[in-house]
Amino acid sequence: MLRLVMPLLVLLALGACTNPHDLHEEPAELGNFLLGHNAVVAPNLTKGPASREASKEEWIKAVKTAVDDRFKRYDGEAYYHLGVSIEGYVLAVPGVPIVASPKSALILNVTVWDDAAGKKLNDKPETITVVETLSGNTFLGSGLTQSKARQMRNLSLNASKQIQSWLERQYHQEGWFGGTKEAPRAAKTPRRN
Repeated sequence: MLRLVMPLLVLLALGACTNPHDLHEEPAELGNFLLGHNAVVAPNLTKGPASREASKEEWIKAVKTAVDDRFKRYDGEAYYHLGVSIEGYVLAVPGVPIVASPKSALILNVTVWDDAAGKKLNDKPETITVVETLSGNTFLGSGLTQSKARQMRNLSLNASKQIQSWLERQYHQEGWFGGTKEAPRAAKTPRRN
């Protein structure tokens, strides 16, 4: 049972650490990144258990707006296109506080296209899983304190922030967007006396 609970606790902790409300600050370094197309789709959208209903159109609009808000701030010199496929969601319904207060979550896949090269930067889509940010309004469950639209906005903001964090890692580690790819760390060899 502990093996099943630990991943959920890790996801909740990661969601609580996400600060999606940093759009007024200087954006993270992404080199030559300039947002081209922001293609958001939901062909296989799945609603999780104990969830409020939300349409594909509502999700597409919420995620597209959040991605635009975050990435239109970049003014690099090369176009990169983001392809986002919304796969599944849970929008918490009102429950019994603490005992049965479900958390909202969103799962999506992200692909990045290099416009100049005409190819994907990642062959396999990056799966992003977000949960609602832990706050005074969501501690007892966002289903009790927030509307469906607010839950969707919060999850979409968290998703766009996690996409940015992933792109920033790729910039530093893989040299995306004109970054310098880090050399692999050499294994330490024991010194001989």
